[in-house]
Amino acid sequence: MFFLALLIGGCKVGPNFKPPRAQVPPAWVGVTNSGAATNSATTAAPADLAAWWKKFNDPMLVSLIDQALRTNLSLQLAESRLRQARASRGIVAGPLWPSLTGTAAYSRGAAGVVASSNAFFSGLDASWELDFFGGTRRNIESADATILAARENIHDAQVTVCAEIALDYIQLRGVQEQIAIADNNLKSEQRTAGLTRQRLAAGFVSALDVANADAQVATTESAIPVLETSARQNIYALSVLLARPPGDLVAQLSQRGPVPLTPPEVPVGLPSDLLKRRPDIREAEAQWHAANAQIGVAKSDLFPQFSLTGSINYQSDLVRTLYAGANRLWAAGPSVTWPILQGGAIVANVRLQKELTDQADITYRQTVLQALQDVENALVAFALEFDHHKALNEAVVQNRRAVDLSMQLYTQGNTDFLSVLDAQRSLYTSETALSQSKESISTDLVALYKALGGGWE
Repeated sequence: MFFLALLIGGCKVGPNFKPPRAQVPPAWVGVTNSGAATNSATTAAPADLAAWWKKFNDPMLVSLIDQALRTNLSLQLAESRLRQARASRGIVAGPLWPSLTGTAAYSRGAAGVVASSNAFFSGLDASWELDFFGGTRRNIESADATILAARENIHDAQVTVCAEIALDYIQLRGVQEQIAIADNNLKSEQRTAGLTRQRLAAGFVSALDVANADAQVATTESAIPVLETSARQNIYALSVLLARPPGDLVAQLSQRGPVPLTPPEVPVGLPSDLLKRRPDIREAEAQWHAANAQIGVAKSDLFPQFSLTGSINYQSDLVRTLYAGANRLWAAGPSVTWPILQGGAIVANVRLQKELTDQADITYRQTVLQALQDVENALVAFALEFDHHKALNEAVVQNRRAVDLSMQLYTQGNTDFLSVLDAQRSLYTSETALSQSKESISTDLVALYKALGGGWE
């Protein structure tokens, strides 16, 4: 009864895990809390980021992410690891309960000139190692924490997959818009080249103007295949993220679509929310807990191990008399084992587990700091890209005006063709940069949602 009371009492050597208290700032530095009507402002209001991609109001993006959450292979791998962790927990929990082994055997033999004889054997062996010092229970505690880490790894994979789908999709739409810009500029430059040939035929300009115009047409035309390559590669990436062959989505996504627009307001919550929302932080905490429990497992090897054992065996030369009382042999009783000399291996293992726990602690704190940096990086990039976009928009307006004026002056013979070329090049460059800025605003927002840990429930 004393042994049973001691077992149930739950004596467990090793340190108990205490949830960490990470140091986080009271507010985000990069939260703007304001913005123009055309801007998307970040606010410190509580954030609901479970399905952040729906805030872009793009049905195709929503459909792609919904499919990826069902079929993505990285998610399936993470789910398999969770099942693996659960199976491992069953293995380490086994020694907590009694074990029973049954055996049966038959043999036939002889000694010297003695006639051969049969031998039949049957028996049961039972043992129960009493977990007085909690080594097995600490191992189960570590396994439970590993299961939690595997579950958070699934959540982290969901966050990553959602962000990758959104980034590839936004980049695809951005490249498609840049192809449209190149097409429009190419048509304008081809008209200019045609006009230059007419003026050459009339004797108003030299062949140099025609050569320059044709060179500009060829330069713009050469950029389109590069953009089309990027677009096709984005489609391939999206297909693979959905666990489909690369070419499966080509027909569906080759038709041009707009870059998804950002919502008017982006609630980001407080830095303290990050500790609960970011799966990688929760995973690092669970891994720290698992490592801490292994200290108790290692320390339990320093103490004696108590077991209850019992066996009952039957042996006979005839099957029909095998279970006769006279052929029965049984034994039962307690046993104790205590490692006396192990060359310092047990003590070294305790030190090893302590170092592994310290490393898990450091990894947790690194993860928290990296998460805070990820959010601040995304906040500042998202906020300042609007200023960049505003300046580029003004540049496009002025460059279009410059193209119109230079063409008027050129046709009137009041300026040379280089002025027209410079104006067209500047317009093409600024329009492309404006499109890239629009794409960057959306991708910066995706990066912010990912940094905040959005994308799972």
